[in-house]
Amino acid sequence: QVQLVESGGGSVQPGGSLRLSCAGSGNIFKFAVMSWYRQVPGKERELVAVITSAGGTNYADSVKGRFTISRDNAKNTMYLQMNSLKPEDTAVYYCCLNAGVRYWGKGTLVTVSS
Repeated sequence: QVQLVESGGGSVQPGGSLRLSCAGSGNIFKFAVMSWYRQVPGKERELVAVITSAGGTNYADSVKGRFTISRDNAKNTMYLQMNSLKPEDTAVYYCCLNAGVRYWGKGTLVTVSS
């Protein structure tokens, strides 16, 4: 059974930085495509960033140049470094493991406000 636990969310002023972590269990972590999504109440969950098992990455246009996704397969952990945060980045951030079946964490709240 795969379990994913996000951490690192919080409140920050515009222009600030946060680093999210997603700790996973299970032997399939290092083989899986991992992603970060975010969701604002009343809106659909949107893809933020993706990282393949080999380390290839892709980003939503809205976060390119500001966010960096990475992973440490030895620790079964994925990260999202978020810099130059904007109020519109406020959302619950979820990590997702895609191994044919998608597994989700419970999310961590990021609030960007002055």
